[in-house]
This record gives sequence, structure tokens and C-alpha cells, in this order.
Amino acid sequence: MDVTFGVWALTVVGLCVLIAVDFLIGRKPHEVSTKEAGIWSAVWVALAVGFGLALLVFGGGGPAGEFFAGFITEKSLSVDNLFVFVLIMSRFAVPAPYQQRVLMVGVLMALVMRAGFIAAGAAAISAFSWVFYIFGAFLIWTAWKLVQDARSGGHDEEYEENKLLKAVERRFGVADRYHGTKLFVRENGRRVMTPMMVVMLAIGSTDVLFALDSIPAIYGLTEDPYIVFTANAFALMGLRQLYFLIGGLLKRLVHLTYGLSIILGFIGVKLVLHALHESGVHVPEIGIAVSLGFIVVVLAVTTVTSLLATRRQTARQQEPKA
Repeated sequence: MDVTFGVWALTVVGLCVLIAVDFLIGRKPHEVSTKEAGIWSAVWVALAVGFGLALLVFGGGGPAGEFFAGFITEKSLSVDNLFVFVLIMSRFAVPAPYQQRVLMVGVLMALVMRAGFIAAGAAAISAFSWVFYIFGAFLIWTAWKLVQDARSGGHDEEYEENKLLKAVERRFGVADRYHGTKLFVRENGRRVMTPMMVVMLAIGSTDVLFALDSIPAIYGLTEDPYIVFTANAFALMGLRQLYFLIGGLLKRLVHLTYGLSIILGFIGVKLVLHALHESGVHVPEIGIAVSLGFIVVVLAVTTVTSLLATRRQTARQQEPKA
């Protein structure tokens, strides 16, 4: 899809306005209720659907289908990321009223960093067609690794700080308690970070690892940087509300990792087939309609089987012991 500079600028400005409105609404620290999270989750999904329909009207069925496939894939991957966000919140004992501020700033940092990944991916694809082989192989390997992790017990029960975060903590120092929403305070004449700043950096930097599979995955569905960016933006911008909406349901999605591994493996195969086709090898390519349908079916099936499995497990635990 041919996107002019004016459309790019208008889109970025529009997203900035939405982010500003979101920030102003949630600027006062408070515990987010399920009702509030549900309403705003619906708003963000409605905005994404509206944007996809606008693409359908002005760009045609192809770009619209690519956007919806990319948005659903990124959204499903972001749900898996929430497992780690829960661990981070627990590790740093973030008070409930401050959790929404942490997620808001952390997600904004993630969006900026992903923009860099998207630009780098677009440049690599335009310069080297064989990069699809690398993306495809990486996604297939990631899918296999997800299956192995799921079979070994799923997500770790503790969050371990990455080397970058530890280096920043050593450089600036960290206060021993939260100071409201302040990011820096002075202790003993030295300016140090608060735990609030540390947890924001943890959320933002952790998303870099998530981007390593999500960006190649969406490039497997579309090569259009505009669609890649907007699908990522809409998926990330509703992540804060989704955290509070389904935070208590995450442990019930016991088959989600398997579903994501199937989706990533599917997109990996799609990328390899596309790379072979670009190299002149006559192989069938998987269309966007098939991709979108496959992703939706896999997510629906894994969600249903997850809920049935947890229901059976709960029923067994409630059975009286002989």
C-alpha cells in the first residue's frame, strides 16, 4: 500500500492524541476496577476495528486483512507477555494504585523501541530478500522453544532482572521505598532512582525480548511498514487495560502457549515459502485470508480447551477425598 508522508504524519499525530487522552484519564493514581478496564479495553478494540475498516474503504481488502491478521497476532502475543508483567509487578511489590502508571509509561517505552525494530526490519527486507529465511527459521525455532517451555512447566514463577537493568541500577542507585509516582529522589545528597522508575524500565526493556518474535511474526503477514506499525501500536496501547481485565484469568489460559507456538510455527513456514517463491522456486504461498482464518481458529480452540481444562482441574480439586 502506497502511504504518503502526510498519511504517516496524520497517523502518528492521531496516535499521540490517543496516548495523551489515555494518560490524562489515568493520570491520578488509583486501583483500576474490572468495569473500568473492560470499558477501555472495548474502546481500544473498537478503535482498532475502526482503523481496519478505514483501511478497507481507502486501501482495499488486502491491507485491511493484513492489518486485522497482524493486530490479532500481536494482541495474542501481548496476552502471553502479561504473564511476565504480573511477575514484574510482584517482584517489585508495586502498590495497586501505581500499577496503571507503571504500565502506561512502560508500554509507551515499548512502542518507541518497537518503532525502531520495525524500521530496521523494513530496511533489512528491502535490501536482502533472504532475510525471510532468517525470520522464518527463527519463528519455527521460537515455536519449538515455546512448546518445550510449556511442557516443562510454563512461565517461571520469579522475574530475574536483565543485565541492562542491573547496570542502570548500579549506575544511579535505587531508593529503598516508593515515593508516590516520582521517578527520582535525593537521598544523602545523591539523586537516585525510585523503585517506580526501575519497574518502568523493567517493563519497557523486557518488551525488547518480546519484539524479537512479534516483529518477524507480523512481517510474515505483511511487508508494509505502515500496517506493521499501526497493528503493533493498537495492540500495545490497549495492553494496560487488558492487564487489569484478564489479570486474574491468565492462569486459566493453560493452553495459550501451545496456541501461540502453532501460530508462530505457521507464520514461520509461511515466511520460508515466501522466501522460496521470491527465489524463483515454484511453491504454494499462503494467502492473508487463510492466515487470518487460521490464527482466529487456533486462538478460539486454545481458549476453549484452556477453560475446559481448568474447569475439570477445579472440579477434581473440589471432590471430597475418600
